[in-house]
Amino acid sequence: MGTLKKDILIGFLVSMIATVAGGFVYLEHVSKVDFYETIDLIHEGKLYGKVLSIAAIPNLFVFFIYIKKQQDRKAKGVLLGTILIALTTLFFKFL
Repeated sequence: MGTLKKDILIGFLVSMIATVAGGFVYLEHVSKVDFYETIDLIHEGKLYGKVLSIAAIPNLFVFFIYIKKQQDRKAKGVLLGTILIALTTLFFKFL
């Protein structure tokens, strides 16, 4: 695998990890009820897209860190991951 594809894949995976971490932090520390109750409320209210959008906020920081370090190929991977999350959010909006 070439370094271009490898760097983009690394950026994409970091983007997914940052989104999962952002979602966990939001569900665990911002919500006023316990973790599993929050999951139930999200399921009942069909709030998947909204929560996913909030969870993707750390991608912004990761993207700018890669840009500042001049790792543009990894930043492209983060951008691809963020686009995938945006499309998923759009899908949940119309589901």
